[in-house]
Amino acid sequence: MVEAWYRDAAWLKLLRPLEWLYRRAVARRHRAYARGQKPVQRLSVPVIVVGNITLGGTGKSPLVAWLGRYLSAQGWRPGIVSRGYGGKASNYPFRVGIDASVDQSGDEPLMLAQQTGLPVVVDPDRPRGAQALIEAGCNIVIADDGLQHLALGRDIELVVVDGKRGFGNERCLPAGPLREPISRLDEVDAIMVNGESQERFHCASGAKDYRMQLRPARWRHLVDGVCYPVDRQPFSGAVHALAGIGHPSRFFATLEALGVEVHEHPLADHHRFSAEDLRFDDDLPVVMTAKDAVKCRPFVHAGCWALDVEACPESAFTDWLQTRLKTLQSATREVSNG
Repeated sequence: MVEAWYRDAAWLKLLRPLEWLYRRAVARRHRAYARGQKPVQRLSVPVIVVGNITLGGTGKSPLVAWLGRYLSAQGWRPGIVSRGYGGKASNYPFRVGIDASVDQSGDEPLMLAQQTGLPVVVDPDRPRGAQALIEAGCNIVIADDGLQHLALGRDIELVVVDGKRGFGNERCLPAGPLREPISRLDEVDAIMVNGESQERFHCASGAKDYRMQLRPARWRHLVDGVCYPVDRQPFSGAVHALAGIGHPSRFFATLEALGVEVHEHPLADHHRFSAEDLRFDDDLPVVMTAKDAVKCRPFVHAGCWALDVEACPESAFTDWLQTRLKTLQSATREVSNG
């Protein structure tokens, strides 16, 4: 289906009546929140939402991790709230420790907790989860994949776009990859274009588009956690590359750019791994993403590695964000002093 969306297969025209119904439901939901028919909960601290309007991976989670580290360096006490897709905790809000079970937390929240060391909470009720972060001492909240969760009030909306794939045929589900119409971009504060793209995104809101790259950071051995610089490849020859993410080919291309001969094994996003997935009829190393690695922790073997990547936004975005944060900080002080 994903390939059909991005090459705009002719048979997708048959799904346009369903697309019309979907768009109508999305519009009705937005109006309900805008008119106060559904409540929007504003928190006592700033909220930054990171999301996208397409199905599949665009690079949201690496940007969330970067934001967490950046905010910490600026003196904030950030926390991350997530839906926890793929996980099912016995109680919510669920605080995600670095040794949490992925079955409870979901893969991306556990990865973010391990990568950042920040407080991470998962909760289907985003405002409740965000409030738990405030009660834990956080003074700013990052909502991972929170663009469509309108019950949580927000101060900054960031949309991540895959620079290579863009918006496919620009149609909504099920006739295309869009969760929301492209006009949703007119409401956001900034657009983050992940990777090379010749296209510029101009929005009625005046939101600018900024560029970011996902850069390989380190090779990490999954048995003992020992890390190696990306220019010191700890194995030679070909590898089995596994990717249960929204855009597996991006991961494979990254490995090839590092000089690795890749046997590709693309899997569905949020694939539930088993020990069998890591077994092959040879002794070649197995390399996977950090997101997949958290799910394979119980049954990795000595030949398993992860390639960790980091988001690197352009300096213009950092300057813009710093200005916005100063404004939010001033507004927060005024409220607390009022």
